[in-house]
Order: sequence, then C-alpha cells, then structure tokens
Amino acid sequence: MFASDIIDLMGPLAGYRIIEFAGIGPGPFCAMMLADMGAEIIRIDRAVGSARSIAVDPKLDITARGRKSLAVDLKNPRAIVAVLRVCARADALLEGFRPGVMERLGLGPEPCFAVNPRLVYGRMTGWGQSGPLSQTAGHDINYLAISGNLHMFGRSEERPSAPLNLVADMGGGGLMLAFGMTCALLERQRSGQGQVVDAAMFEGAAALATSVYAQKAMGWWQPQRGANLLDSGAPFYEVYATKDRRYMAVGAIEPQFYALLLQGLQLDAQSLPPQLERNAWPALKLRFAAIFAQRTLAEWVQIFAGTDACVSPVLTPEEAVTHEHARARNSFQRTVNHPHPAAVPRYSRSNSGELSDPPVSGQHSEQVLQEFGFSAAEAHALQACGAVKQYQNG
Repeated sequence: MFASDIIDLMGPLAGYRIIEFAGIGPGPFCAMMLADMGAEIIRIDRAVGSARSIAVDPKLDITARGRKSLAVDLKNPRAIVAVLRVCARADALLEGFRPGVMERLGLGPEPCFAVNPRLVYGRMTGWGQSGPLSQTAGHDINYLAISGNLHMFGRSEERPSAPLNLVADMGGGGLMLAFGMTCALLERQRSGQGQVVDAAMFEGAAALATSVYAQKAMGWWQPQRGANLLDSGAPFYEVYATKDRRYMAVGAIEPQFYALLLQGLQLDAQSLPPQLERNAWPALKLRFAAIFAQRTLAEWVQIFAGTDACVSPVLTPEEAVTHEHARARNSFQRTVNHPHPAAVPRYSRSNSGELSDPPVSGQHSEQVLQEFGFSAAEAHALQACGAVKQYQNG
C-alpha cells in the first residue's frame, strides 16, 4: 500500500488550536477555512449582545461550522484573564475589530505574546492596522473601490457593478488571512516565535488583480470598462440570454475553443472577422446574442454537451447543488438540512472528517474551559460572576 492510500480524516491542520473572536463576514470565513482543514476553532462569543448587525439564527449560520463556542463578557476583567489563559495554550488567534479595540480590551498582541510567545496573531481589517483610513468604517464595496478593482467590474457605458462581497471580504480578506496565518504557523517551526499577521481587505483585493496589472504593463488592457478580453468586452467571453430568458456563459478564448463555439452557433469562421479584431467585437456580440436568443437553455446545453467550446449554463445556487458534476464529486454537503459548499481543497490523504454543526453562543463554554486546564471550581466561579456563560438548551 502506498502512503497516499492511507486516508487521514483529521485534516492537514489537525492538532492546531485557534482562537476566533466572533465577528461577521471575512473573519468567520477565514475560521471556517481553517476548521475545514482540521484545526480546532474555539470561537469567543459575547455573553451579552451580538457582534452582528443583522439577526441570524446561529444554528443555520453554515460559515460557523466546525466550531466550539466559549461565551464571555469581555467587559469583565476576570473574563479577560480567562481568555489570556486560553490563549496561552493556543497556536493562533484571529480577530476582526478595528485597530486598537483588542488593545483596549487588554487582549492585544503584547499581552498575548507575554503569555504565549509562539502565538500567531491574525488581524482582519478593511484598511490594515496603519494608514489614514485604518480607523474608517467600510464594507467590501468600499475596499473594492479604493483597491482599483471596482472600476473594472461592469459593462461599457454602465456604472461599476459590485460582485457581491466575494472579492474583498472573502477572497482578499478571509482567504488571505487564512493563507497568512498558515504561513506564519509554518515559519514558527523554524523560528519558534509567533507574530502578527496584518490582513487588509483592500490590499488583498488588489493582490487578486495582479494579473490585470501585468496585462496593463504589456499593453493588453484598455482603460475603458467593458472593452477587454475578460471584462465583457469580447464576444467570446460573455453571457447571452436564451429564448426562455435563461443565460449561457461563453468563455471560448483559445482559437480551438472559439472554432467549436462558432460550430455550435452554425457560423462560418471564414465569413467573420478575425477573433481578436477589437473593432468587430460589438457587432459580433449582437450577432451572437441574436443566435442564442433563438433556442432555450436546455437546447444550448445539449448542443454544446461534450465539447470544448467552453459554453456553460448559468445555474442558480439550487441547480448547482444538483448538477451531475457536483454530485459526482460531492462538492456540496448538507448541514442542519441545508446544502452548502464542501471543504476545499482536497488532499490525497489528509481530508477532514464530517464537520460539526454551527454552535450557539456558549454551547461549549464548560467543555472548552476544562480542555484548557480550568478546574471545575474555576469554571463555576467564572460563570457565577458572569465572566463566562454556558448555553442552556431550552
């Protein structure tokens, strides 16, 4: 048997303990990614109130999967002492407050490093820990705007269009912090020391567009929105409406794929301008649109099935879950009877086992305290003074 045939259901980050301070958006997404990889995530929840601006049923908050919840009152000095004691036995911490908030709580990097010099301290903010905007509020759309990315999203002669909150929040923020913390944990194996990871969403979003800057440097990128190869400027990289008011996505960039697209559309390549002749793109888009409008989505799916024309139906999230390719790979899982994307990426021998359902605030308070070395008497005293809250079912 090869080593790769031995399946480890613990995940590649099994054995790492990470403290997550409850928040919204990219912070929980980062913690979810780390939990999906097998890390033990202890979420510090508020014993009173909520970090959320929108009411959410915690049992349905799928991004909180794979967590344990310790509920504390961060205004209680004994809670701060307890959290520092937990941090002393953790590998990493992640927080998403504005710069200075953790310091005012007494939980900034300095006191945490004092009890645990090996701690990796992950910080998630929109603008970073320094700079003139560091104390300014913002959301994904603001970080996209300042990063230069928002200007590039949208069609010619139209206003910029925000791509949900997937680019700055989740990609530039959550994923970048997960990557940065993992790198810091690897570096710690050499140095023996922890460090602060400063993840700024606007910088992460800008980094995701590095290939565009390369195209600019090479003279391939036009400054006008909707005039480039990948921003809806090209007729062969576009979305077209079908007869039944659905949509087909076309990504036939390479010449051999473009030839197959034309074949499916029953167009003679010899009668058309060259593929990369930009001046011909607007007229060709209109021609493609008229052809796609003549058939239903199901008909187009059948026409392009099994080809390399790079033409795909635009599915709803509900349809994506049941698509044959997703089913074959088990790309979605079901938690609390709701489907959602499964853990990614996959490994040859280190995939995580089934993740626990999202917790409610304080669901594991007593368990966490016990696992981090608190005696039963100490845990009871913390609950008695209101520093820690244990969720009581019902």
